[in-house]
Amino acid sequence: MDYLQTVDWSRAQFALTAVYHWLFVPLTLGLSVAVALMETFYYRTRDDSWRRTTRFWMRLFGINFAIGVATGLILEFEFGTDWSNYSHFVGDIFGAPLAVEGIMAFFLESTFIAVMFFGWDRVSRGAHLAATWLTAAGANLSALWILVANAWMQYPVGCAFNLRTVRNEMTSFWDVALSPVAVNKFLHTVSSSFTLAALFVVGVSAWYLLRRREERMACRSIAVASVFGLVSAVVTATTGDRSGAIVARVQPMKLAAMEALYEGREGAPLTLAGLLRPGKTAGALAGEDPFVFRAEIPKLLSLMSFRDADAYVPGIRDLVEGNAERGILSAAEKMARGRAAVDELRRYRAAREAGDREAMAAVEREFDPATPEGREFLREKFAYFGYGYLETPGQTVPDVPLLFYSFRVMVGAGMLFIVLLAAVWWQNRRGTLARRRWLLRLCVWMIPTAYLASQAGWAVAEAGRQPWVVQDLMPVGVAASKIPAGTVSATFFVFLALFTVLLAAELSIMLRQIRLGPEGPEDPGPEKL
Repeated sequence: MDYLQTVDWSRAQFALTAVYHWLFVPLTLGLSVAVALMETFYYRTRDDSWRRTTRFWMRLFGINFAIGVATGLILEFEFGTDWSNYSHFVGDIFGAPLAVEGIMAFFLESTFIAVMFFGWDRVSRGAHLAATWLTAAGANLSALWILVANAWMQYPVGCAFNLRTVRNEMTSFWDVALSPVAVNKFLHTVSSSFTLAALFVVGVSAWYLLRRREERMACRSIAVASVFGLVSAVVTATTGDRSGAIVARVQPMKLAAMEALYEGREGAPLTLAGLLRPGKTAGALAGEDPFVFRAEIPKLLSLMSFRDADAYVPGIRDLVEGNAERGILSAAEKMARGRAAVDELRRYRAAREAGDREAMAAVEREFDPATPEGREFLREKFAYFGYGYLETPGQTVPDVPLLFYSFRVMVGAGMLFIVLLAAVWWQNRRGTLARRRWLLRLCVWMIPTAYLASQAGWAVAEAGRQPWVVQDLMPVGVAASKIPAGTVSATFFVFLALFTVLLAAELSIMLRQIRLGPEGPEDPGPEKL
C-alpha cells in the first residue's frame, strides 16, 4: 500500500513539474526563431527600428528562457529520484538522447546566448546575427533529443533485452532517433510551439495597438509573427494528421480513447463534438452508448487513421476483450503471456542465486534472438512483458473523458489559430488592423488559448499512453523508486510552492516589461512609415 502511494505521489510530482515546465518551453522554442527572423530584417535593412523591435522581444525571450531551464533541470533529476526502477530498466536507451541534448544542444544555446544578449555593439552585426540563430538552433535541438527520448517511451524500437543485467539496451541509435513516432513528434511539437510564440507576439502587439502605443513596432512584429505563425499552424495541422495515422498503428488504445470509440467499426466516423455521459463510460464496455449526443463525419476516422474510408478501426472493447476475427488478442491473453515472461525472469534470478548453471542456460536460450526458440519466445511472450505486471484487463484503458475532450480542445484551437492568423496577416497587410478593435481584443485572448491548447496536446500524448511508462514493456506501477511516500509528497508541495512562485515572478516581470515597452524613444506610428 505504501508503494502504491509512492507511485501516485511520484506521478503527481512528475506531472506537476512537466506542466509547469511546458508553460515555458513552447515560447522559448518559437520566440527564439521569431527574434532571429526580426534581427535578420535588421541585418538586411540596417533600420534601427528593427533593432529596437528585436531587442524588445529578445528581452522577453530571456526572461522566459531562464525560468524554463530551472524547471527542466528538476524534471530530468526526477528520473533518478522518483523513477529509479524505470531508469535502471531502460536507462541505456532513454539516457542516450538526453546525453546528446546536454552535450550538443544545451551547450550550443548556453554558449551563444551570452553573445546574443551582451554582444550588441561588441561584435559585428553578422556575428551577432549568427549567435542569435545558433541560440535558436540550440533551443530547438534540445527539444529534438528530449522528444526522441519521449517518443521511444511511446514506441520502443532499436533495443533488446539483456537477461543478465535485466535491462533493455540500445541496439540501434538511429532506429531510436529516426523512428516515425520520433520524427513526427518533433515536427508536430516544435511547429505547435512556433504557433504559440507567434500568437504571443501577435497578442502583445495587439495590446499595443489597442492603446495606440508603439504602433510601428507592433505592426512590424505582427507582419513577421502572422506569417511565421500561419505557416507553423498549417504544419502543425499536417503533422497532427500524420500523428493520428501513426497512433492508429502503434497505440490503438490511445486512438480509441481519443474518440471514445468502444465498438470497433469499418468506416468509423470521426466525432467532431460530443458530450460523454458522466461516470458512464466504463459501462460502454457492456454496450451502453457513452454519449449524450455527438456530431460526427461518416468514415472520416477510418480514412484519417488508415487512409482507407472502409478500414476497420478497433474499439476499446476489441482491445480489452479481444477480437479473434480481426486477429486482436485480448488484454487477458496478453497478461497471461506477459506473466509467462516475468516467471521466466524470476526463474533465471532464482537459478543464478542458487548457482544452477543448467537452469540459467535453459532460460538464456529462451531469451536468445539468435535461436528459433528464442525468437518465438521474444515474439510470443516477451513482447507483452509489461502486461505481466497488470492486475486487471481494465487497467489497459486510459482516462477516456480526459483524452476525448483534450483532443478536441487541441484540434479546435488549432483550426481557430489558422483562421485568426490568416485574418490578422491580411488586415495588417492592408493597413486596417488597427481599426479592427474586436480582432485585436481576440488576438489578446488567443495567448491563454494557445497555452491551453498546448497543455491539452501533452495531455493527449501522455495520458493516452497510460498505464504504460514504456508502451507494453513497463507499466507506471513498477517504475517508481521504492522510497517512502511521505518523502515524495513533501517534495511535491515544495515544488508546487517553488514553481508557483517562479510562474508568478515570470508573469510579473514579463507584464512589467510589456508595459514599459521597447527601450528608447517611441517609433512614429504606422502612417509615418
